[in-house]
Amino acid sequence: MSADKDVGGQYPNVESAPGQAAYRMKVLVAEDNPVFQSMLRALLTKWGYDVVAARDGLEAWRILESAGGPRLAILDWMMPGVDGVELCRRVRAAGREPYIYILLLTGRTESQDLVEGMDAGADDYLTKPFNAHELRVRLRAGRRILDLQEELMVAREALRDQATHDGLTGLLNRTTILDALRNELTRAARERRPVALLMVDLDRFKLVNDTYGHLAGDAVLREAARRMKSSVRPYDSIGRYGGEEFLIVLPGCDAPTAQAQAERFREALACEPIPIGGQSIRVTCSIGVSGSTGLSVSSSDTLVHDADLALYQAKNRGRNRVDTFIPCLEQAFACEAAVAAG
Repeated sequence: MSADKDVGGQYPNVESAPGQAAYRMKVLVAEDNPVFQSMLRALLTKWGYDVVAARDGLEAWRILESAGGPRLAILDWMMPGVDGVELCRRVRAAGREPYIYILLLTGRTESQDLVEGMDAGADDYLTKPFNAHELRVRLRAGRRILDLQEELMVAREALRDQATHDGLTGLLNRTTILDALRNELTRAARERRPVALLMVDLDRFKLVNDTYGHLAGDAVLREAARRMKSSVRPYDSIGRYGGEEFLIVLPGCDAPTAQAQAERFREALACEPIPIGGQSIRVTCSIGVSGSTGLSVSSSDTLVHDADLALYQAKNRGRNRVDTFIPCLEQAFACEAAVAAG
């Protein structure tokens, strides 16, 4: 049988494309005709694809909806349950990522039928009886498109990460951590539950830069961020507020719980020196704690302001400690300022 002959019995001896064996893409074959399904399975397996078979449109839809489902799909136009055209419409209406490339298989040859299939969301079509080489090159084209989309998604996520994260520490940047705080406060007001905010400042960090250099200071910031991040809960948010200051948002934490969490962060940083260029630098931090009870609406500016006052008090009391904001704290600082202005 010639390799160019239409598929109707044996399939041509076509070698897999270079690199395909290392990258076995899953392909959904939705075909109710057992003969055609068997032929497609044999061809696709030989070409280095992993075949996922469905005998009707409803089964195919369940497979495509599932997590990690195939991104290449060969759909027969006429199937029980849901036909290929309707399945195309469902896939496109769902608008899910990553993109699913659909090749519609049909015995129809009228131009209006083909237009209908493409309008429904098919990316390409092939008429029965199909030529094996033609099927293979059309799948290759689909695969190139999917690979390109994957590269674009990776690039998009990289840009998104750059826009929302601090380049040095990898934590959320100032804008994003403040957005996270505002979002948590909105949710907390709706659900009437507390939110706590920790403001963390590395003690005497200028001395580290002056003594060991700015590269050592950067290494200290990265390690401090890593230790704090490893201590947060999965649903907490941590970001670099600026310089050597960090903000940690703790949803669902009342004042005593937030105080305990802050002590954990302080201990995580102070527990052992940070090795820098053959030396060990002992680094500590001071932490100010503020919070919203959820019974009244607190603004993000208020919580940041209150945490900053508590942090200032922790610094004044000797550093390497945690202090929690209390309402009379602001009055005390106002009195101190008035006396100093004297």
